[in-house]
Amino acid sequence: MISLEQLTKVYETGSHRTTVLDRVDFRVDTGEIAAVVGPSGAGKSTLAQCVTLLERPTSGSVVVNGDDLTRLGERDLRVARRRIGTVFQSDGLFGRRTAAQNVALPLEYLGVTKAETRRRVAELLDRVGLGHRADARPHELSGGQRQRVGIARALALRPTVLLSDEATSGLDPASTTSIVDLLRELRDDLGLSILFVTHEMDTVLQIADTVARLDHGRIVERGRVLDLLRDPASALGAALRPTRPAAGAPDGSRTWRLDYVSADVPTDWPTTLGSALGSPVSLLGASIETLGGATVGHATVAVPEAVASRLPGVAAALGLTARSLDPSPAPTPTPAPAPVQELVR
Repeated sequence: MISLEQLTKVYETGSHRTTVLDRVDFRVDTGEIAAVVGPSGAGKSTLAQCVTLLERPTSGSVVVNGDDLTRLGERDLRVARRRIGTVFQSDGLFGRRTAAQNVALPLEYLGVTKAETRRRVAELLDRVGLGHRADARPHELSGGQRQRVGIARALALRPTVLLSDEATSGLDPASTTSIVDLLRELRDDLGLSILFVTHEMDTVLQIADTVARLDHGRIVERGRVLDLLRDPASALGAALRPTRPAAGAPDGSRTWRLDYVSADVPTDWPTTLGSALGSPVSLLGASIETLGGATVGHATVAVPEAVASRLPGVAAALGLTARSLDPSPAPTPTPAPAPVQELVR
């Protein structure tokens, strides 16, 4: 479990102060994968460094598994850090060491016996699917394989928390998917709490249970991924599932955006909607998928003007919210009042 409370980080250069993190409250429960997203310069990497106290916060607390790391002495802090595994965008492997020797590094540092180290390294490489590449050096491995070695090394000391800082950013889509699947599998098998820092919204959809948006050092929105996607008013939900360009609407029709806000939206809703309106529904565009067994998404449709006013009510009965995409008609100009002289006449 990770709990950040009023976390603040300020850098000072002479008389100039830059607040990178501003009273951040954030929590990752046991067995949860929580993503943090945000634009460049939002403070994501600083947040990740503060979790391990590689950057010491200016104020606030960092609680990991019940221990406030900001209150620990150096010796106790070193012990506490062993319960936090870290995977970075750069795999950080030593080129002259084999995959097995790279994974063994934390164990060697702690003085674990050679026999126990060999057993643990073999177990970890098997877990990440690289038992057959134990003797390969980093330049002989693909980018995804190198990240798997990095994950195995991060697990060497049996952490309860895993911190992933842009770990998939340099990978191709297939490698990204394989790393995401591996992290979810490790979460399920080991009960890890995973803090996943990224700028890749598609990856958030694949891996995260919850997500928070960091902007100018503050968390401006957070929630469960599914809840955000089903909230038409959520800016973070819209960023996770952006609207793609849609086809043009037929003449004499009105255009609407329909959002899934319920778990009970029928798969044949376009047909049902058309039948209820007594008029055809034109599907102009859609983005619909299944996350964790739940269907989420949105669609752009057009219906004849004669039935447009009834669409929101019918859509609501199907678990959809409707928002008109047509510009509001310009107000009819109000005639200027007649001069007083004319009113008198």
